[in-house]
Amino acid sequence: MALTDADVQKQIKHMMAFIEQEANERVEEILAKGDEEFNIEKSRLVQTHRVKIMDYYEKKEKQIEQHKKIQMSQLKNQARLKVLKARDDMVTDLLNEARQRIADIVKDPDRYTKLLEGLVLQGFYQLLEPKVTIRCRQQDVDMVQAAVNKNVAVYKETVKSNITVRIDQDHFLPSNICGGVEVYNNNGKIKVSNTLESRLDLVAQQMMPEIRETLFGSNPNRRFLD
Repeated sequence: MALTDADVQKQIKHMMAFIEQEANERVEEILAKGDEEFNIEKSRLVQTHRVKIMDYYEKKEKQIEQHKKIQMSQLKNQARLKVLKARDDMVTDLLNEARQRIADIVKDPDRYTKLLEGLVLQGFYQLLEPKVTIRCRQQDVDMVQAAVNKNVAVYKETVKSNITVRIDQDHFLPSNICGGVEVYNNNGKIKVSNTLESRLDLVAQQMMPEIRETLFGSNPNRRFLD
């Protein structure tokens, strides 16, 4: 049975409708897949950048923390140096006061005479030499000579040995020191420094732990400052 033109047109419209529906469905599938892939890619990019941002700020936080530690360490060191300087200044002031008191003793002839006698005799005992030379300030020559005259007999009686003493009249100790003597053996290679400054320095070194404890107290944390 032959198809009429109307039948043909009807079938053509039906086929076109079917093709258009298939195309629309295909387009919708493509769009849906595109949206899905877009959302997946968007999520991936967002997550990637989120991780990068988190890493960035984590590194920044570590840098800030490290910078804070460095600053704290610098501040602690500065504070430590200030404390050490303050302590050294106090010790220096104490020693200067001691030197001033020694200078006051020298101004008292009776006290200085007894002090010289002890320093001279101590020099004899430390050297234990048959011949010694003494150096002193030029203004102290007479007082030192008197101390020698007095202590030679004491030395001989104690050590049971003779001693010959010469006061060096060619080389004097500086006149601006507080006083005291230097005692040498016969060839001048061995010296006992019994100037008042050297004795003060020696006592200060020996007593520095006690001096620091008296000034600053017995603080177990202070060892970290020493």
